[in-house]
Amino acid sequence: MNLDLEQFNDIDFENVGGWPPLVKIVFAALLAVCIFVASYFLFVSDAIDVLNREQRAEVTLKTDFKSKYQLAANLKLYREQLAVMEVQFAELLKMLPSQNEMPGLVDDLTFVATDSGLKIDSLDWREEIQRDFYIEFPIGMSVSGEYHELGQLVSEVAKLPRIVSLHDFVIKKTESGALGMEILAKTYRFKEGAQLPPETAKVGGK
Repeated sequence: MNLDLEQFNDIDFENVGGWPPLVKIVFAALLAVCIFVASYFLFVSDAIDVLNREQRAEVTLKTDFKSKYQLAANLKLYREQLAVMEVQFAELLKMLPSQNEMPGLVDDLTFVATDSGLKIDSLDWREEIQRDFYIEFPIGMSVSGEYHELGQLVSEVAKLPRIVSLHDFVIKKTESGALGMEILAKTYRFKEGAQLPPETAKVGGK
């Protein structure tokens, strides 16, 4: 079929049936393309967006199901671990000094330092620090002596029946030739009626 452009010059839209065959074919092809494009943007593109959303939701649900399945499969183990943690936590609480025992800690630190052969230059309570479920009590210490005596102090503090942690070591030589050490000792007291951290509660609740 030869393409004769003159056939498109005098098209009568009121007499579609009288159009030349070539014009009818071209018009039908253009109409089909327009319908296809319009259908895609009106219907197919929305359906594809919905499909993509559903596929992403499916991946999220599968991941969520997998994590919950693993949690459920290990629930007995989690509960056993929680029971052990509760026992350990109770033991740790016993190692925290009560309010009545707080002044005695200074005496303990004094005894440990002097028993190690150290000279105590200063030993004083600092302002308490409020935490989520416990209170932190810092004690500033300044001692001087020989190197092995400083090491013995650290070792003996670790043996105290109440929890005392040591921080911010600063060691320097004094004018007398001995070693001086400034250290921050911290002890802790559990707040009455305080709740455990959310991470611990989650393990017990699920």
